[in-house]
Amino acid sequence: MSSDDEREEVELDLSSPDVVTKYKNAAEIINKALQLVLSECKPKAKIVDVCEIGDSFIREQTGNMYKNVKKKIERGVAFPTCISVNNVVGHFSPLASDQTVMEEGDILKIDMGCHIDGFIAVAAHTHVLQEGPVTGRAADVIAAANTAAEVALRLVRPGKKNKDVTEALQKVAAAYDCKIVEGVLSHQLKQFVIDGNKVVLSVSNPDTRVDDAEFEENEVYAIDIVTSTGEGKPKLVDEKQTTIYKRAVDKNYHLKMKASRFIFSEISQKFPILPFTARALEEKRGRLGLVECVNHDLLQPYPVLHEKPGDYIAHIKFTVLLMPNGSDRITSHALQELQPTKTIDDPEIKAWLALGTKTKKKGGGKKKKGKKGDNKPDNSTVAEPMDSTTNVGASQE
Repeated sequence: MSSDDEREEVELDLSSPDVVTKYKNAAEIINKALQLVLSECKPKAKIVDVCEIGDSFIREQTGNMYKNVKKKIERGVAFPTCISVNNVVGHFSPLASDQTVMEEGDILKIDMGCHIDGFIAVAAHTHVLQEGPVTGRAADVIAAANTAAEVALRLVRPGKKNKDVTEALQKVAAAYDCKIVEGVLSHQLKQFVIDGNKVVLSVSNPDTRVDDAEFEENEVYAIDIVTSTGEGKPKLVDEKQTTIYKRAVDKNYHLKMKASRFIFSEISQKFPILPFTARALEEKRGRLGLVECVNHDLLQPYPVLHEKPGDYIAHIKFTVLLMPNGSDRITSHALQELQPTKTIDDPEIKAWLALGTKTKKKGGGKKKKGKKGDNKPDNSTVAEPMDSTTNVGASQE
């Protein structure tokens, strides 16, 4: 066990109240940023403009925190704002020159992250650009993602295993006649680490192996669920759409091109650890230089993948703290009213949804006072999962 003991010395986790506060502050900013971005999503709005509004709000809000502390605290965007439309699976955060606009009826997936002192809160939310309730297959795919998220919230808990969650997600998606999109992983979050080693596979298949892992108290997870009315096997259509990268800290290579060295030194200064968008770099010189950096594995790209035209994709991602007194989902946003064509009658799924998210401690367990976000009724989702969408997790502002 000695390696674990050593790790404890350096690694700050939720046993430190200061760390919990930083996660919650980051989450509060993300929840507000998501609200702001949604309010800017209108037909004919340019996607890049709305992404930029999200990013600058996060920079401004985090910049106002911990201003007067002696030791400088890093803070800001932990994952650039993305708005991916219809059959685009994710990571769409275009360059300033991009003219793509959103249209009435589009299914928008908004994805963003923020950190304070490296403690990261992420969220993704799906919204159809229309008035009134969402019906038909669009409602099915969003309901599938939302119900899967609710089930994951109840199964990602100390003592449970990652593969139990993977199997449950499949089952929920199938109940709505949808697929969980392959290749999406839910990751453990640690200080300055957005993709920790403990992961939950969304889809188990022979090609993707991950280590078995058990969830433990005081861990933090980004639960990431993407559902599709298509096959759930997205493809890269155009490499030029990729704009989000992350520095691969363990890789070194002597870059040949001057443009690459220029851009890489800018990245190393501004974005040494967390994902960033090429929009935030000097764009003209950037493009060329990025290619060499990616080719030599100095940067890990987040590709923009597509399902087939006509397929609907929904994305829900949230951050959960596995506190000693139970799971605390700290990022969320209320969904539109959904009228899916399917209802859940599977007893196993109903039983998962009926699980509480709080732990009853035996004996002298310290009772924490109710926290914001504890207002979600633990079993409201049982009878008919969709009735509860309006009050799951987020109070409607």
